[in-house]
Formats: sequence, C-alpha cells, structure tokens
Amino acid sequence: MVPEKLKQHLTMLPDSPGVYKYFDSQGTLLYVGKAKSLKKRVSSYFNKQQHDNRKTQVMVGKIANIDFTVVDSEMDALLLENSLIKEFQPRYNINLKDDKTYPYIRITAERFPRVYPTRNKIPDGSEYYGPYGSVRVMDTVLDLIKKLYPTRNCNLNLSERNINSGKFRVCLEYHIGNCLGPCEARQIESDYNDQIDHIRYLLRGNLGEVKRHLKTLMGEAAAALRFEEAQKYKEKLELLERFQAKSTVVNLNIGNVEVCTLSSQGNQVFVNHLRASEGVIISSKNMEYRRKLEEPDSEILLLALAEADNGTSYKQREVISSFIPEEWNDPALTFSVPKAGDKKKLLELSMRNTLLFKKEKLAQYEKLDPGLRVERLMNQMKQDLRMKEQPMHIECFDNSNLQGEHAVSACVVFREGKPAKSDYRHFNVRSVNGPNDFDTMKEVITRRYSRLLEEGQSLPQLVVVDGGKGQLSAAVEALQKLGIYGKMAIVGIAKRLEEIYYPNDPVPLYIDKKSETLKVIQQMRDEAHRFGITHHRKRRDKSTLGTELTEIPGIGEETASTLLRSFRSVKRIREATLSDLSHAIGPAKGGIVYRYFHPDEG
Repeated sequence: MVPEKLKQHLTMLPDSPGVYKYFDSQGTLLYVGKAKSLKKRVSSYFNKQQHDNRKTQVMVGKIANIDFTVVDSEMDALLLENSLIKEFQPRYNINLKDDKTYPYIRITAERFPRVYPTRNKIPDGSEYYGPYGSVRVMDTVLDLIKKLYPTRNCNLNLSERNINSGKFRVCLEYHIGNCLGPCEARQIESDYNDQIDHIRYLLRGNLGEVKRHLKTLMGEAAAALRFEEAQKYKEKLELLERFQAKSTVVNLNIGNVEVCTLSSQGNQVFVNHLRASEGVIISSKNMEYRRKLEEPDSEILLLALAEADNGTSYKQREVISSFIPEEWNDPALTFSVPKAGDKKKLLELSMRNTLLFKKEKLAQYEKLDPGLRVERLMNQMKQDLRMKEQPMHIECFDNSNLQGEHAVSACVVFREGKPAKSDYRHFNVRSVNGPNDFDTMKEVITRRYSRLLEEGQSLPQLVVVDGGKGQLSAAVEALQKLGIYGKMAIVGIAKRLEEIYYPNDPVPLYIDKKSETLKVIQQMRDEAHRFGITHHRKRRDKSTLGTELTEIPGIGEETASTLLRSFRSVKRIREATLSDLSHAIGPAKGGIVYRYFHPDEG
C-alpha cells in the first residue's frame, strides 16, 4: 500500500526530465535517480506488486518522502544525478570505488593565467581539463604546451599597476626561454591571452586549429623576411606533428569521439573511458563500480560518462560503445556501435584497457580475500562448461595398464578448484581382461559412485573422464545403470587438441587456451595420470617381487618387502649368509630363504 503522503507526491510529479530523491522516515537519503519522465519513472516503483530484486523491495518499503528537481534534458539529469551521488553517497545507489584522485590541467582565472597540473578542483572560475588517467600522458601534454606557448609559472600579482610601477624583475625562467617576461611588460596581455586561447584548443584536442595558427605565423614571418622567426614556428609545427604522430591511434577524420567499455565480475563493474580528438587520445580513465540494486549495464554506462565528463570543459558529441543504452534519445549525447573500421579498433583498444584494469583489480582483491578467487573461478567454470551450478566438487578418472596387465584406474578430487589429496582413490581393475579402456572406465565409475551412494556421501557437481567419446560413453552408461545420470555434469577431455566432449553431442567444445577453466581441467587430468601411473608402478613392482621371492614356500609379501629393504636386491639376498638373513627376518624364515637359495647345503 502506498502511504497517503506519497500518493500526493506521485500526483504532483511532472512528465519532464529530472532527478528524484527518496528519503526514509528519519530524513536519511536512500536513493538518487534520474528520469526522462519523473512521473512515469517514480510511479513505476510503487505500481509493482513484487520487484525483481529484493533490495529494491526493501528500499521501497522504507520510502517516506520524495523530492525532485526538474532539468532541461536527460543529459542535465545524468550530470546532476552523478553530482548528488558523489556528494551524499546514498545507501542504495551504485557505488563508485575510486581509490585515487585523477589529475587535471588547470588554467587559472587571473590576469596572465598560469597553466599547471593539479588534483584539487577549486570553484574559483579556473578552467580544468582532464581527468588524465595517466600522469605520463598529462606531463607529455604539459611539456608540449611549454615548448609551443611559454607561460609564466610564478604566483606574482601581475596587475597593471604593479607592472607599470616596475615592481618585478624577470627571473631565470625568462632567460632560459620558458617565459616571455610579462612581469616587466616584455609580453603584452593580448599576446599572452592569444597563447592561452591556443593552449585551450590544444587541451581540447583541436590540434588542427593550433597547426593552422602556427602555419599562418610562419608564412607571415617568411613573407616579412624574418627567417629566424619563421624557423622557430617551423620547429614548433614539427614538434606538434611529432606529438600527434606518437599519439595517433585512429584515422584523423574520425573527429571528436568518446569511447566507453564495461566488463563485469559479479556485482563489480570495471569501466574504461577514452576521449579522442582528431585521431589523438587526449585522456583515459579507469573506473570501478559496485552494483547495489542489480542495476543494468546501461545505467552504469551513463553514470560512467557523467563521471568522466563532470566539471570539465569538454562537451560530449558521440560515444562509441559495445551497446546503446535503453530508452536514451537526448541529442546532446549520441551512441554508436561500430562493426568495422577505425572506430571498431578504438573500441577494441578501450576494451583491452578495461580487461587489464579488471585483471589488476581482481588480483588485488583476491590477494586480500582468497574466497573471491574461488567464487570467480567457480562462476567462470560454470559459464565455460555450460553448467547449471558451480563445480565446487569435481572428480577426474584416468586408466593405466601395460599391455593389458595390472590395469588400474585413478580418481582425483578437486574441491573449490584445488586438489583434495586425502580424497584421491585408486582402483585395481577386477572384471576386465586385456587392454579395454571402455570396460575399465565402466567398472571404476560403477564402483566409485555405488560406494558414495551406499555411504550417503554427496555426489560431485562435475565428472571429468580422461579420453574421448568412447570413454565418455562408457562412463555415461555406468551412471545410467546407477540411476544418477543427469544429477551431475560429465565431460570427456581428448588430449590431442584439448577438446571437451559432452554426452550425445558430436561437436566438441574448444575452450580458450588461456582460460582458467581449461587450466583446472588440464591440472586434474595430469594429476590423475600421475596418481594412476604411480599406483601402476607399485603393482608392477609387487608382481616382480612375487615372481622372485614370494614363490618361496612360507614367505609372503611382507617378508619379501623386508628382505628387499634390507638387502636392496634379490642378488644380494641370494648371496647373504644365514646369519645376515636371520638377523633381518628371524631365524625360522631366514633359514627357509637360505635353504631355498642353497639347496646343496641343506
């Protein structure tokens, strides 16, 4: 039921773009949202009998008051929403996890403005350009500005009165060419401001305007026979072109675009935002968000764009992304999804940055909390292997025999993606004569899971069979006879091409060679092979032992093993004295062994 006070609010909501705020009974801000139509969006929260997300249901139950602000466009709503979320950090809003402050380039609001980097934005009328995701990129831009348009870096009050009174003297920066001396009126204010205008062009990425200006000055100087001055402009033009050549990643005809890509991991969303102008990447920023109400990617994309553009001097025109946000039609911000060409390459570049940022962040989190790695790995394996549940418990089987003799099979167990060696089992094959991997697999699968069923133990979520279609079919047949086929996933892995086979599917699955899923399966397969070979060798050794020593009447395997440990070989046992044998296994059995190898002395 909607409280009467809220009903009144709902009837007063306008059908206009804006931002809405939800408060609880204590006046605490719960949530800030944007809307193309405040009336439709806010009413939708209260028209549903049941929300898809439980957290949304809980939040709606706490709403006691609603406030809203009408704006001119969806873009204005997006920017205002982002500003309010950053300022008040409501409990139910998407959480921006920013662990650092990105740097900006500042042009101060004063006479003879200064240009320098800063991480603190002060609302004093100064202009801020950025943010720059890389300090190295920002320093490169500042170095270019310094060489093209020298500006002062002192904090003197260069008022007209102070300059005319001769209060200041030029410093070392003037003598080394980093400043043109406005403090002594060696550079007039109009020329200085003209330089600042072209610095603005450069910071906005409009390199074409700067190049045209330099070419014009160079031509004027050459026409007036001021060849040294023309040469300086030529050198600056070449410097700008070298900078552009190093920075160009796409076609210059692309124009001014932004690129934004996302990659999710659970409730974490990793975002990369690039801004390019005339083929030059002029800024890059990585961001991380935490979903609170299972917000869709469209909402996070718009929030990231607002965050990347908040408070800067850039005006968005076109955004390249892998999808277009739902129900967005504000002409101030247009989206495109390129299928080929240079824009597609730019999209791929942004996605590479997103994935690298994601990998770096997840590694940091998993180092602090190993449980996060398990959850991520299990979700990845569930997705890659097309399973209905996470494979927390996996078992892998491998057969081993030598020309059909001493056939054994190994079962290794992985829990949470790691070996559980205390649960490993090996099987001496009983019912199979000769080299028959299919019947061997059928026997060991039957024995393993009939035992688990009898003891009431839990079944694994995934069974891996080392082999192709034949071994897999044999394992499936055994599970069907036990009545548990379908209660757990089962796959076969073929060694040659690392193909994953599914029952009743002739087409194998090829998993990315770099995938953690394939690495876990390969590790299990190799571990099963190692465990099986080790047991097989022990059986062969016991067989050899049986033919040499256990044929002696009265001597069993345990006594034979004791003799081998003491004398190291059958040859030394044959050459040992009665006293040595008696000392090793006792007088009675020592005498039996001695008489067996020395019948003439009996």
